[in-house]
Amino acid sequence: MKFSEIKLNKNLQKALIEINFKETTEIQSESIPFLLNSQKDLIGLAQTGTGKTGAFGIPIIEKIKLDKNHTQCIILCPTRELCIQIKKDLDLFAKYMDTKINAVYGGTDIKSQIKSLERGNHIIVGTPGRVIDLINRRKINLNKINTVVLDEADEMLNMGFKKDIDTILKDTPKKKQTSL
Repeated sequence: MKFSEIKLNKNLQKALIEINFKETTEIQSESIPFLLNSQKDLIGLAQTGTGKTGAFGIPIIEKIKLDKNHTQCIILCPTRELCIQIKKDLDLFAKYMDTKINAVYGGTDIKSQIKSLERGNHIIVGTPGRVIDLINRRKINLNKINTVVLDEADEMLNMGFKKDIDTILKDTPKKKQTSL
């Protein structure tokens, strides 16, 4: 399937053309239409390097309501490096849109992350431990989100993050779309 065949915001299409996204990968052709046209949860399985971030990230960018200045999506991932990479990819997809995306993770100064969060955000990408820390400090509010992504959920469970993920999910509305 060609990206040009998917009904997307013209600014998102422009960004995808710029980064040479022409044909969807298998996971993208299955996930993107489903996530765009449904509120149902999705479990996707694909190898590293097959375009999983695009598979969930493109529908997220498309569905963000820019006129609402609150967190609409949380993406949890197991490592700082993956948080940084996902944020970078989302920034590329949202290049011509005013989507506010923040990455929060341990091993770096929390004060700068708090300042960034205080400027507002639509999407938060974070590691479970740092997200819980920021929820406890009342710097992240997840009560209005409509999308949760658990990227590399199996890896997070293997690393012992189940309790943290459960704690975070308890702070989210019952009605939301969850992808893993």
